[in-house]
Amino acid sequence: MQPITQLIAKHDLIVAFLFVGIVMYVSFWFSKRILRGKIPGAAIAITAGLVIAYFGGKKGIADFPLFAGMAVLGGSMMRDFSIVSTAMGASMSEIRKTGWFGIISLVLGISTSFFIGGLIGYFMGYHELKSIATIGAGACTFIVGPVTGNAIGASSDVIAISIAIGVIKSVMVTILTPIIAKRIGLDNPQTAMIYGGLIGTTSGVAAGLAATDPKLVPYGALTATFYTGLACLLCPSVLYFILNLLVGV
Repeated sequence: MQPITQLIAKHDLIVAFLFVGIVMYVSFWFSKRILRGKIPGAAIAITAGLVIAYFGGKKGIADFPLFAGMAVLGGSMMRDFSIVSTAMGASMSEIRKTGWFGIISLVLGISTSFFIGGLIGYFMGYHELKSIATIGAGACTFIVGPVTGNAIGASSDVIAISIAIGVIKSVMVTILTPIIAKRIGLDNPQTAMIYGGLIGTTSGVAAGLAATDPKLVPYGALTATFYTGLACLLCPSVLYFILNLLVGV
């Protein structure tokens, strides 16, 4: 076993890719054969990843030597690389066609998620301004939540709640996108970009569009990425001050 252990330790990133590939294969097989495509394979894979991570430590299963490569594969570097590479597939001529609708969708999507999430946090019993704002930011995406929480000094348990809300949103978007796509006309690059701007969670939008039409992924992921960056700027600043005026805490 020692040579095998040494081989895995030497090529830990390759092992991580192999492990993710197996999870994806099983998830898409399960979606196609068992669930008849009613739930996208990407949604099943995300859920499986969350369940597996639960049995890990602070870094998830990367705390186990066998899966040490997951720390790199699941890190910010690979995430940002994936976002950029996905966005590079978008056509600028298609992007321009969205015009002001794309900008309006971003502002509307961020503000709506923030205040609805904050309202949910309030009814959960979190009445402090910092907590409401952090949970509201988490409703935007699971990235914006901790960024906002750290910026305004929210407690660690509230930041954890904001991440959880963002993850739930991502999974729900992944599942619901292919179901509602035809009803809302989500079948072209323009509507995909507006959808990404309204919803915002890059992982959920990308996975949902992949299950709907893979050609739409770059467009939805592009505005969803802008959504995340813009929300990281607005939530701990402009929206936080507006919330302060409304709540008065």
